[in-house]
Amino acid sequence: MRRAVALAARGLGHTSPNPVVGCVILDADGATVGEGWHRRAGGPHAEVHALAEAGERARGGTALVTLEPCNHSGRTGPCARALIDAGVARVVYAVPDPNPTATGGAATLADAGVDVEGGLLADEAAAVNEAWLTSVLRRRPFVLWKYAATLDGRIAAADGTSRWISSAASRADVHRLRARADAVVVGSGTARADDPQLGARVSGLTDDEVTQPLRVVVDSGASAVKPGARVLDGTAPTLIAVAEDADAAHLEGLAPLVRLPRAAGGRGLRITALLHELYARDVRSVLLEGGPTLAGAFLAAGTVDKVVGYLAPVLLGAGPAAVGDAGITTLADALRLDVTETARLGPDLRITATPVRPTPHEEI
Repeated sequence: MRRAVALAARGLGHTSPNPVVGCVILDADGATVGEGWHRRAGGPHAEVHALAEAGERARGGTALVTLEPCNHSGRTGPCARALIDAGVARVVYAVPDPNPTATGGAATLADAGVDVEGGLLADEAAAVNEAWLTSVLRRRPFVLWKYAATLDGRIAAADGTSRWISSAASRADVHRLRARADAVVVGSGTARADDPQLGARVSGLTDDEVTQPLRVVVDSGASAVKPGARVLDGTAPTLIAVAEDADAAHLEGLAPLVRLPRAAGGRGLRITALLHELYARDVRSVLLEGGPTLAGAFLAAGTVDKVVGYLAPVLLGAGPAAVGDAGITTLADALRLDVTETARLGPDLRITATPVRPTPHEEI
């Protein structure tokens, strides 16, 4: 199963809006005879690839799958039926499928006389599929907030300069995160200050091997994105989100626009409306790269599912902090995080953390 989890990870960045799935087939004697993973949306599922490799050796054997085999016909047929037709005697899966249109594969297998077991390495399999699982359960994209800061929490100097606080190793790691995300989101402040390109470039991979994320600029007043901006360079799709009442005539033809309601108080856009719009566009994972104002708005809305911070061994003493107003006024209300991983990237420290307490009820 651990091998199946590793196989599933190969699909990250390529399968949305579908999950990543890995499968290993053992023959009746317990030898590995087939492996596969879901490589792209609309293509064969992991079980199909593994069964094709195993051939007749799958008969009487065991299939280990990271996600409960699907039970429906979409762009591909049901994997539960494919396993039954191949004569597999036992199926072990890690995570039950929460998608109401696909669940039930375990019951179908059991009804056909296949020995079925679930829950093996469930935490590891869920971790590699966290974006898709979150999107199914919450009906909105999974949000990973990334920031780079000095040890004293500054993302730029007092004069606004910020290139480069983090190391080349950290910046390369951010491109890896972009390549795995369906969308990268920044705010108007970042668009003005940095003119970011927001594409993904991964060392060792060609452009054809990297799926570019949707580049989203939250530009409430339709004033930050100008003709010639790097985010309009055509190398990846772009979406500009503006307020319903914004004068955005000058943006017509530059990139697709979406008009959204303003947040309570009139500042910025309603974050939940933005996420619902992205979900409707098949976005299942968001990399939030916006500045402190946008980060604070996402935190205040209770829509940050994971945080990745790149801390550089640098001190500034002044300059903007990593996060702005998040609606937290007392320590008792602080959003506590559980650190799940730490790693050295060149001179920097990368810290990965998730909220300890359940995310507050999201405004609809």
